Amino acid sequence: MSQSSTTTSKNATQAADHGASHGHGIPAPVVDLRTSPDQYRHWRLAVDGDIATLSMSVQQDGGQRPGYELKLNSYDLGVDIELADATQRIRFEYPQVRVVVVTGGIERVFCAGANIMMLASSTHGFKVNFCKYTNETRLYLEDASENSNKRFLAALNGTASGGGYELALACDKILLVDDRNSAVSFPELPLLGVLPGTGGLTRIADKRRIRRDRNDVFSTLAEGIKGKRAVEWGLVDRIAPLSRWSEAVAAMAQEMASTMPSGADRHGIELERLEYTVNGPSRHYGNVRLDVASDGRQAALELRLPEDESGWPTDPRAAHRQGAKWWLMRMLRELDDALCHMRLNLPDVGLVTVRVTGNLETAARADQLLSDPHWFTTEVRHFAKRVLKRFDNTAKSFYALADADTAFGGLFLEVILACDRQYVLTDSDQPVQLALGPANFGPYPMANGLTRLETRFLGEPARVEVLRDELGTAPFAALDAERANELGLATSAPDLIDWDDEVRLAIEERVAYSPDALTGMEANLRFAGPETMETKIFGRLSAWQNWIFQRPNAVGVRGALNCYGTPQRPEFDYRRT
Repeated sequence: MSQSSTTTSKNATQAADHGASHGHGIPAPVVDLRTSPDQYRHWRLAVDGDIATLSMSVQQDGGQRPGYELKLNSYDLGVDIELADATQRIRFEYPQVRVVVVTGGIERVFCAGANIMMLASSTHGFKVNFCKYTNETRLYLEDASENSNKRFLAALNGTASGGGYELALACDKILLVDDRNSAVSFPELPLLGVLPGTGGLTRIADKRRIRRDRNDVFSTLAEGIKGKRAVEWGLVDRIAPLSRWSEAVAAMAQEMASTMPSGADRHGIELERLEYTVNGPSRHYGNVRLDVASDGRQAALELRLPEDESGWPTDPRAAHRQGAKWWLMRMLRELDDALCHMRLNLPDVGLVTVRVTGNLETAARADQLLSDPHWFTTEVRHFAKRVLKRFDNTAKSFYALADADTAFGGLFLEVILACDRQYVLTDSDQPVQLALGPANFGPYPMANGLTRLETRFLGEPARVEVLRDELGTAPFAALDAERANELGLATSAPDLIDWDDEVRLAIEERVAYSPDALTGMEANLRFAGPETMETKIFGRLSAWQNWIFQRPNAVGVRGALNCYGTPQRPEFDYRRT
């Protein structure tokens, strides 16, 4: 990869209709997450040695769909898709980068946050999935800082409000221009009747650890806080005068880079365009298939481990040479895309059956490569962790079906453990393939900081040790259906006679329930154990978006969101609930 690139582009989404709509009858676009720096409309990525700069310059007429203008660097989903893509590319294509400067490309404007007209004209479900996606992107910045030898500097060249300040909070350090006008703010409560929906309040309290009373004042000041007071309160780390702004940004970036090990010996890979075929709502990738049933309410997700051993990498350097063509890297990208497709384009799908097919030996070899400390295989391992977390956070019911030809082992056993239920076929003539591996005991923690096995057996921690003993020092410990059931890895293990009926009845029962109640139930049950900043963010996100964004005070005829930008004042029901 070149050491320097500067790019701009067109929008990455396509307009089409799957029958869903955003507010006012506007057809919902089919979201296409595929983009690249030469297609970006809203961001410019420049890399100079070990410093990368991400400049946000949102095109007003570049919205994901008609009906609003993206003024003052306000963003919609299309803007955040580009940010997520850029973050991924910085990790894989530019591993030598030690500091990423995130700044505004419009004079005296950093980011005005999520576009209000977009939110006001969106369905409730889209609002929730929009906020979930944007928050995952911000968590990915923090993950890169923790695991990828990178630091992020938010260089606020102008006011950062709402989601714009939330983006800054996801960075390691914040530098604010001191020009007597620029401020940081959370204006959602006083102006819109809602709250910072992508972790804003959680980060000022839990990450920056600002005093409660100051947080309270800050979150009710529509105009925000600027200058020395912003530094004193801990809302930003430094300020710099406009006359020395460029020098101050460069100096702070170099200062941050000097604290990180050099990555000059790392050579990036190219993230090629992801390809798939479309059949109505279904998508077929190279190693992943997502088939949607004719009723549109069920889907089958299958991950296919490759069978042809020719060309498989046998060491991490060979995997690095294959780059995005390596089957595992490609599969993870495909699974990530399929999960976002289900969230954003298939709201009617409520239940997804999950199978991993192939050979356990293939899964074992993949795990072995991912355990190597080479920077590329390490990044792929962290990518797998992020995709599994996306799986955990997807508001669908997942039933794993471990029957003939399936291969849930190691990393791919994490897939079955991420599901709400696990059905394992007991049949000596069609033995299932399940296997424990070192991957199940640490590398892929959930948002609660625990492994999926620790979370599953929170009330029986001794079971995790039994499973660890079952593995011993072997790279894999194969389990038949009866042993998997004995160890607590199966919800049910019917024989061949009962299999079809039991699975069918379980599916029919699930799809008959209220989807709203199921979403709440699943979110409550998936993250047992300790609370972290990440679980707080998603738990509060669910509560805020599923309650406050439904209330007339926010979205009613005279609600704050609908009155914003009009001469009308919002009318509130002032009763506390």
